[in-house]
Amino acid sequence: MEMKSVTRSLRMLEAVSQHQPVTVGELTKLFGLPKSTVQRTLVTLAEAGWLRANRKDTTRWEIGARVLAVRPAALQGSSLYAAAREPMVRLRDTVNETIHLCVPDAPQCMVVVDRVDCDHAVRTHHAIGDTSPLHATATGHAVLAYLPKADIDELVTRGLESYSDSTPTDPAELRTELQRVRTDGYAVNRNQYLPGVCAIAAPVLDGDGSPLAAVAVSLPDSRFTQDRLPELGRLVADTAAEITARRLG
Repeated sequence: MEMKSVTRSLRMLEAVSQHQPVTVGELTKLFGLPKSTVQRTLVTLAEAGWLRANRKDTTRWEIGARVLAVRPAALQGSSLYAAAREPMVRLRDTVNETIHLCVPDAPQCMVVVDRVDCDHAVRTHHAIGDTSPLHATATGHAVLAYLPKADIDELVTRGLESYSDSTPTDPAELRTELQRVRTDGYAVNRNQYLPGVCAIAAPVLDGDGSPLAAVAVSLPDSRFTQDRLPELGRLVADTAAEITARRLG
């Protein structure tokens, strides 16, 4: 009986990750279980940190912080992590800014899985496991630009939340920017998500051209200049291409 309960909990966790944010009623239909059983399982997973209630609608459930923290640790032994580490260090040494490696988690956020810090006293900082929205970040745009149109349509349909005056919340504006990313090979975020924080990112692609991750140079707005952008964009794009090549062997 105990093993059956564990199996049910794991399947529930997988279902939430695939359909989040999801209601108890939706999961009840999906599993064909009593509503009380589903609710009890969700509460247990939430108490352990694996799930959480959605901020905007507390009747809906989504993946919790513990899952997001475990994923980066698991990736440390992966081919992506191994391929990315050395190029990230070289990029940091070249530009003397913080470098991040992020992966998409479900269809709505990016997760920081590795970071190489610069030696500036004032620098940006995103902890391993931190999440950020796809539509408001350079790493998110780098990934979105290489996703199928249907995935972008789904993101737009859910709504584009505003985090600052610079956040792209108009679907047409976002699509235009994603086309520019595909043309130039890199994405730019200047205060779109966090005030005073800028980033330039490029996608790490799989063998079929789908985006696995994004590598980014992150820096304070006080050190960002438009004149510096072409060089940073080229360096980030080259680093992402090297990671892709190293991973694919």
